[in-house]
Amino acid sequence: MRVVEIKQPGDATVLKLAQRSIPVPSADQILIKVAAAGVNRPDIMQRQGLYPAPAGASDIPGLEVAGTIIELGANVGQFSLGDSVCALVTGGGYAEYCLVSATSILPIPTGYSFIEAASIPETFFTVWHNLFDHGKLKVGESLLVHGGTSGIGTSAIQLAKAFGVCVITTAGTPLKCDFCEQLGADLAINYHEQDFVAAVKDFTNQQGVNIILDMVGAAYFPRNLKCLAPEGRLVQIAIMTGAKTELDLWSVMAKRLTITGSTLRSRTDEVKAQIAQKLLTYVWPYLESRTIKPIIHSTFKLSDAAKAHQLMESSQHIGKIILEIT
Repeated sequence: MRVVEIKQPGDATVLKLAQRSIPVPSADQILIKVAAAGVNRPDIMQRQGLYPAPAGASDIPGLEVAGTIIELGANVGQFSLGDSVCALVTGGGYAEYCLVSATSILPIPTGYSFIEAASIPETFFTVWHNLFDHGKLKVGESLLVHGGTSGIGTSAIQLAKAFGVCVITTAGTPLKCDFCEQLGADLAINYHEQDFVAAVKDFTNQQGVNIILDMVGAAYFPRNLKCLAPEGRLVQIAIMTGAKTELDLWSVMAKRLTITGSTLRSRTDEVKAQIAQKLLTYVWPYLESRTIKPIIHSTFKLSDAAKAHQLMESSQHIGKIILEIT
């Protein structure tokens, strides 16, 4: 099979096509013939040598795929050969065939293409787990999402609005801010032109927001604390500007704040199975009705994975970037 390998840590040019043997599923795995795979920020970090694959996972990048089941492990009974599915994977997505734990597989929403389906797992698993499981987001609360036009951002805006949440987001251009508001955001703040702390406080009558979903990290941390209302929650899911920052403990104590976060890739199959079931129950109906829909910016051939990475690193995209495999 054709795969994309990371020859050594570096820029996008280190991604190279290679040939490998088609993997064989264990008793609890499924082999998927991949039609499309999502490109995500963790793939960039892995390529840079900053986010190695967990022990036992494939070293091939790619955390989400959509395709057709062609082989079942001996213990797998809930799926059939030929089923069209999408899946969250711990690695191996940039390939023509991919091994997947049976617990991380979901049926493709009715009417969706493989390209659309490949844009769902990584973002929706992440958003649901962090906002609703960790963050305890509730109807009537307010949410600040940084990076509203990213794959995570576009998913978080739509999902939160579907569940009755007031959504504020940040983006880097007027065009991106307009897109976020068309997607449902109640307020989009251009962080190049506005102080997002002041804008959040003005919009919330100086109260602040109940929860923040942040991918920026160190550069935003002190300002995020200022944006939170009493009993507010900061949920950290990435650290694009670094991991180390100063913490004003008094602000945490005075407003009774909660700071949490997670990485999903290394979580157990049992945890991912629980998230998958919640998505199937609570989110799939919205996807199938197109109340929520994946936002796809562009697709690339597997051989053009480097170009896909370059586009993501440019931050010129709105929504998801997909590799079309077959």
